[in-house]
Amino acid sequence: MRPSRRTSLLRLAAATALLALCSPVTTAGATADATEPHRRPCVGSPRPERGPALDVLRIAEQAKTELDLESVILKVTVDGRELLTTALGESMTEVPARPDMHFRNGNIAISYMGTALLRLVDQGRVGLDDPIGRWLPGLPDDYGRRMTLRMLGASTTGLVDYVKVPGFQEAVYADPFRQWTAEELVALSTGRDLLYEPGTDWSYSHANFVLLGAALERISGEPLEVLLQREVLGPLGLRETADSHTPDIPAPVLHAFTAERGTYEESTFWNPSWTTAPGAVETTDICDLARSAVGIGAGELLSPAGYQQLLNPGTVGLGTPTKECPADICLAQTEATHYGMGVLVVGGWISQHPLFFGYSASQDYLPCEHLAIAVATTNGPNAPGGHSAHVIAQRIAAALSPDHPIPDFG
Repeated sequence: MRPSRRTSLLRLAAATALLALCSPVTTAGATADATEPHRRPCVGSPRPERGPALDVLRIAEQAKTELDLESVILKVTVDGRELLTTALGESMTEVPARPDMHFRNGNIAISYMGTALLRLVDQGRVGLDDPIGRWLPGLPDDYGRRMTLRMLGASTTGLVDYVKVPGFQEAVYADPFRQWTAEELVALSTGRDLLYEPGTDWSYSHANFVLLGAALERISGEPLEVLLQREVLGPLGLRETADSHTPDIPAPVLHAFTAERGTYEESTFWNPSWTTAPGAVETTDICDLARSAVGIGAGELLSPAGYQQLLNPGTVGLGTPTKECPADICLAQTEATHYGMGVLVVGGWISQHPLFFGYSASQDYLPCEHLAIAVATTNGPNAPGGHSAHVIAQRIAAALSPDHPIPDFG
């Protein structure tokens, strides 16, 4: 259901309390109230001959060559209207990449968990400052009393990130097909001292979101994937986004390759079970990713108060380095660049950009210009690595909205 004009204005007012105001979009010449339904199939638009769409295409083509990318798939919309949807390169040798190909979305799903939590708060079923021990009573060291749902979603618990625990990455690369359990992952973090007293600082930890997924299941009384489907994926019309409970990816598949283990090899079906909570280890396509950028970034499913919490659940001002938490872990959270409730708020954009196993993606939305950018990439044999999809999104943002570039987080 399309929100009323009054609701839209309230949401915009909530956003502008935290984000810089900017002028209305003029890039594509779309009207402010124009919308386009989320349609199937997800196909490319005609090759543009001129204008902003051609600029975006050239940016993608140049980046593909410069960064030695096997494929680049992207979709850009303004006011819900398609500016460009395209796929460059190959999924595999002599298999062209297509917009309808599925890929892993990594921490994009964390933004869905954050929104699902805020919807439960809007419904009066929980409070953000409820202690997590109410639903997760087995945590050690009285963590259940000291940590809250807000701290999980905002990543302020002080839990060490199990991805950074010595030996973890080596274990993943030694057996990339291993099925990790939530209990194993959380134990790696809870088995170490906290970096700081919960709620007093900020640092990213995958463990927070594994615990958040478990808490959401207990609160709702249903599997996480069912909750996310009902509260987020279904209402946003994300019909190609789902958790398969296995390393499988639905056809058509965008294949990935990586040199992370020293040899350039296919990594498409390496097991992503360690990346986030069971039930939120998802695959998607570029049309769903673009729709997700708008729906999550505009707070379509949230009350004005919920949208404010999405944008700043109390993280602004945190991120003070200490002996236990150095500056590259406890990153400074400023008004311009900070972590929200499962999202990044960067220069007025609401973003997420996963990177793992040869897949890179970026979901970005600029509320004041109704501009959405979705990019997915895979690596060629000489790719330098890093967030290549996000680099492309940053370049597109600089071209379409030069007054509002997407800064790096940290």
